[in-house]
Amino acid sequence: MITTATVLAGLVGVGIIAIGIQAFFRPERAAGFGIPNSPVDDPTFRAWLTVKAVRDIGTGVFVFVLMLAATPAVLGWYLLACSGIPFGDMAIVLRAKGPRAIAFGVHGATAVVVVAISVVLLTF
Repeated sequence: MITTATVLAGLVGVGIIAIGIQAFFRPERAAGFGIPNSPVDDPTFRAWLTVKAVRDIGTGVFVFVLMLAATPAVLGWYLLACSGIPFGDMAIVLRAKGPRAIAFGVHGATAVVVVAISVVLLTF
C-alpha cells in the first residue's frame, strides 16, 4: 500500500509541476482554473497567474524532495497539508460563481485524491 501511495504521490507531483510549467509559459491557459470572465489580457492578472504557476511547481517539486529524503509519514503529512490548496481553489471558483463542475470535478476531486493518498501514507 505504501508503494502504491508513494507512486500516486509522485504522479500528483508530476501533474502539478506540468500544470505549473504550462501556466508559467502560457498564463492565458491557466485561466481555465474556473474563474469566469478572467481578464487574461490584463498584465496584472497574468502576473497573478504566474504566481500560481510558481506555487504549483514548487508544491510538486517538494513532493519529490520528500519522496527522496523523508519517511512515508512525512510525505503523508505534507500531502494532507497541501490538500488545502485544491480545497481553497475550489472555494475560489465557487465564490467567483464559476462552473460547479470545475470547482468540484477538478479542484474538489484533486483535494479528495490527495487526502486519500495522505491517509494511506499515514496509516499503513
